[in-house]
Formats: sequence, C-alpha cells, structure tokens
Amino acid sequence: MTRQDLIHKWAVYALALLPVWLLDSCILPRFPLFGITPMLLPLALTAVAVLEGSGAGGGFGLAVGLVWTLSYPLGWGGTVLGMTLAGAAIGGVSQYVLSQSLPGCMLCGAGLLAVLDGLRIAGALISDRGDLPALLEVAVPECLLSLAWMPLIYLLFRAVYRKVGGDKLA
Repeated sequence: MTRQDLIHKWAVYALALLPVWLLDSCILPRFPLFGITPMLLPLALTAVAVLEGSGAGGGFGLAVGLVWTLSYPLGWGGTVLGMTLAGAAIGGVSQYVLSQSLPGCMLCGAGLLAVLDGLRIAGALISDRGDLPALLEVAVPECLLSLAWMPLIYLLFRAVYRKVGGDKLA
C-alpha cells in the first residue's frame, strides 16, 4: 500500500470509530439497561485487531486508548498503554490461533472485557469500595450487554476492512 492508501485507510477507520464513540459516551449512558451501560470502545479495538492483525491492532489500540483517556472522567495514561498492548495481543491471537471472523472476535472481545472488569474489580477490592458479590453483580451483566453489541460493531469494521483494501473475507 502507498502512504496515501494507508492514510485513507486509517482515516476511514477513525470515521467508523466516531459513531461507536458517540454511542459509548453520549447516547447509551443516558439509557442504561437495568443500570448497566455497555463498553463499546474495547469492542471496536477488538474488531479492528482481529481483522488487521497485531501491528495494526496495537496502533488502533493506541488511538482507542487516547480517545478513552481524553473523553472520560478519571482517565489515566495507563489506558493508552493497556489498549495498545491489548490490540497487539488480540491481533496476534486472531492471526495465529483463532480465525479472523465473528466467533473469533466475540471470543477476543469477551476476553478483553473480562480483563478490564477484572482490573476494575481488583481496584475496587483493594481500595475497599465494595465487596466481590456486589461488584460481580455489575461486571457480569456489563460484559454480557457489551458483547450483545459485538456483531454490529464487527460488521461495521468488517465493511470498512473490505472497503479500504483488506483481504476479502467471507
């Protein structure tokens, strides 16, 4: 790919991330389901990492980490590093272990959401902000509700992947 093609490709991915971010930050928090709001940015990262591979997944993870850190209260720089590493790891796993398809994306998305909620739970337990059953009462439905959005997000980014020069997927 030429430099112009790469710039075009990642500009289209950034445009595809915009509605996901708007849903995640502006629309869905206003309409929580049973008090739970899904996390969509990690799923967008997962979809791109599964489709594009390790290097591109890490780069997109860096961008998602920056968006997440800058747009949400109490954001911190560790999110940028964490999302970068997660994108690279998911891209590698999907390239060499799993298939680059919706089931592989669902599995990687579930893993990433479990890790993120596990870290949140660990932080809350360490700082004594809740007990484990109460924290799991929020974390498990949040993961399941977030995963319900995965097919839509995967289809969006797969369409972008096909449009901007990715291999033709079935």
